[in-house]
Amino acid sequence: MHIAMIGTGYVGLVSGACFADFGHQVTCVDKDEGKIAALLRGEIPIFEPGLDVLVATNVKAGRLKFTTDLTAPVAEADAVFIAVGTPSRRGDGHADLSYVYAAAREIAAVVQGFTVVITKSTVPVGTGDEVERLIREANPSADVAVASNPEFLREGAAIRDFKFPDRIVVGTMDERARKVLGDIYRPLSLNQAPLMFTGRRTAEMIKYAANAFLATKITFINEIADLSEKVGANVQEVARGIGLDNRIGTKFLHAGPGFGGSCFPKDTKALVKIALDHDVHLRIVEAVLAVNDNRKRAMARKVSSAYGGSLRGKTVAVLGLTFKPDTDDMRDAPSIPLVTGLLDMGAKVRAHDPVGMEMARRELPDIEYSDDPYLCARGADALVVVTEWAQYRALDLERLKNELAHPVVVDLRNVYRPEDMAAHGFIYDSIGRPPEAQG
Repeated sequence: MHIAMIGTGYVGLVSGACFADFGHQVTCVDKDEGKIAALLRGEIPIFEPGLDVLVATNVKAGRLKFTTDLTAPVAEADAVFIAVGTPSRRGDGHADLSYVYAAAREIAAVVQGFTVVITKSTVPVGTGDEVERLIREANPSADVAVASNPEFLREGAAIRDFKFPDRIVVGTMDERARKVLGDIYRPLSLNQAPLMFTGRRTAEMIKYAANAFLATKITFINEIADLSEKVGANVQEVARGIGLDNRIGTKFLHAGPGFGGSCFPKDTKALVKIALDHDVHLRIVEAVLAVNDNRKRAMARKVSSAYGGSLRGKTVAVLGLTFKPDTDDMRDAPSIPLVTGLLDMGAKVRAHDPVGMEMARRELPDIEYSDDPYLCARGADALVVVTEWAQYRALDLERLKNELAHPVVVDLRNVYRPEDMAAHGFIYDSIGRPPEAQG
């Protein structure tokens, strides 16, 4: 199959590379000349484990190409995926669909023969209808079927998620489109991946509902963590106890500083706005957003409390800046309000992240950065673990204590065992564990 992938962001580049690895002929298109030039040089603009090798392998095999001009790729394509950004619109939280609609108009101008146009971007319910209307308005003779095929990729595990998916959702009632998408995903049949065909609007709704539910699980366990601290329970054991119920499951029940990233904040806000447009109030999702925002801001106060007083003039070392490990994504990362709150308290902040510091400098330009976690801790009055990178789990605790001016550690990801921290003489605070377990 010939595939044109419009957009080389996270979803577009990972999806394009994986489709090429299935044996399809894929051309990734992006208007950003610098990004395309970098990709042609073999440079990957995002951090995703294994993506550099996957791209290089398929470029070498001739199955994956990059260009800034969509004319030829779209004209010869059996399927055109729209994988452009849909960021939250400033001021109201709605998804900004300008890039999606611009892509639809450009596709309409050059499409030839029967072509399936698929929205891969996360879009509000009804967007596929508007994409189809725009294409037919711009080119009434176009022989196209518009489908929805939402992505369910986790940053840091995107390639595995693409090749071993829980489900593949395809929204279309067009039999020709079903056949094309069935052929595109046929290589996954060996993995017995369920291919679920629905209506287009249902597919669009599935994506938002899934992210809102997962965000709700995270927010729920974070509130239970706060209660656990007060009553002397251990939230990790609580999560395990309820997670063993197969109606609940263990995933997304890890207490922490709140959810962030490119999907959950943006998509939950968009879902609330979609509901309001239809005179529906999603009270649970609205509460999830409010609780999550408040939690992020509260983390700076937690650090101040652990230190036992004012942080003015004190140095706080922050380990981990990205919203999760194995990515360089800083979008809505909990580290941003945490660091901002610490600065507002008069603290000096020094930070380390294995891959995210370049991106972090754009969001947090007024702090110091260290290339090594021990240098980050050197002379600091307190240390905060914000992102659970694997290398932070293996730190030499004795050396870490010797580097710190005061042995205060606030562990927002429950990376360490309280008894280990106590044995090394740390003043230790974590999330959702009783005071006597903190050290």
